Amino acid sequence: MNRHKNLARGAAVTTATALLLGVAGMAMAEENHGNQDVDVNVGISEIVDPGVLAMSVSGTATTLTEDGSTVTVRQFKGTLPTVTVTDTRAMDEIPAGAGWYVLGTSTDFTGGAGQPAISASHFGWAPRVIDGGESGQVAEGDQVDTSMDSGANAVGLVDQELLALASDSGAIASEGQWTANADLFMKTPATVAPGDYTAKLTLSLFE
Repeated sequence: MNRHKNLARGAAVTTATALLLGVAGMAMAEENHGNQDVDVNVGISEIVDPGVLAMSVSGTATTLTEDGSTVTVRQFKGTLPTVTVTDTRAMDEIPAGAGWYVLGTSTDFTGGAGQPAISASHFGWAPRVIDGGESGQVAEGDQVDTSMDSGANAVGLVDQELLALASDSGAIASEGQWTANADLFMKTPATVAPGDYTAKLTLSLFE
């Protein structure tokens, strides 16, 4: 019996010794022998959006009122809301030799009470540059007359017609902004059906 007790006691002592040695080894591994800092640097640059060539219009509607009618022709006049072209691009963002231009085209005038439509050929404009920049390189388009007028431009705003243009975008980009509008007019026969009419004039900027 004593022999078995001694063997058990010896095994317990051996196990305890092993555990103590293990703990001592862990303590030795975690011993601090000095620190060294490392600075971590990162440069975060400002986000710079690329410049853009854009167009805005000062209003979404305009009204023509009767002015200058005769016995045979009824005439209605108004003004196109101011069109602003803005260019915020850097020189290296502008294609070489590029030029921008604004075009306008109209739908037919439709009657609110089912009257016969009035063709866009009866609707014309006289473009006008308001601010063409210091260089004066922004030009207005030619007047487009109605089908009730005469001449080569008596076609109305049926197709895309020129409001304003710049032949060299890069040469004037530093000016940043330009404005234009147009005198609008519609001519119809005196026999036109009375009532309210509406058309949509679409302006488009191209380069």
